Amino acid sequence: MNLIGVIMGSDSDYKVMEDALKILRQFEVGFEVKISSAHRTLERTLDWVKAFENQGGKLIIAGAGLAAHLPGVIAGSTTLPVIGVPMNSGPLNGVDALYAIVQMPPGIPVATVGIGAARNAALLAVQILATENSVLRTKIKDYRAKMAADIAAKDEALQKKLSEG
Repeated sequence: MNLIGVIMGSDSDYKVMEDALKILRQFEVGFEVKISSAHRTLERTLDWVKAFENQGGKLIIAGAGLAAHLPGVIAGSTTLPVIGVPMNSGPLNGVDALYAIVQMPPGIPVATVGIGAARNAALLAVQILATENSVLRTKIKDYRAKMAADIAAKDEALQKKLSEG
C-alpha cells in the first residue's frame, strides 16, 4: 500500500524530490509519485489528492518552487498531513517558495522543511508514520545510530590524521 504521496509541480523538481524517494525506499515505505500543478492542472491535482486519500494514503510530500502554491492547495483540500519542500528556483533562489509554503493561513498548516530538503521531508514523513509503527520506529533509531557512528568514525580518522601530521 502506498502510504506516502510525493507530488511536484514540474519535472524539473524531480532531481530534488528523488532524495525523498531514496529515503522512502530505504525505509521500505510504499509511495506513489505524481507531477501536477496547482495552477496549470488544478482539477487533476485535486482529483489525485482525493484518490490518494480514498485508497488509504496517510501523508503527502509536496515540492514546489516560485509561488509554491502546490503544498497549500493540497493542504486546503485534504485533512492528511502535508509536508512542503520549497525548491531552489527563480531569482530569489527558493526564498519565495519557502515563504509561500511556511506562511499558511491559520487552520491550514503545512509542515515545511528547508529549501531543497526533500530528504528531511521523507524522514519527517517516516517519523510521523513511526508513531503508530514499531518497525519504522526501530528503523529510525537505527538510522540515527548509524549517523552518529559515521560522525564518530570521521572524527577518529581526522584525529589520527592530525596526530600523524
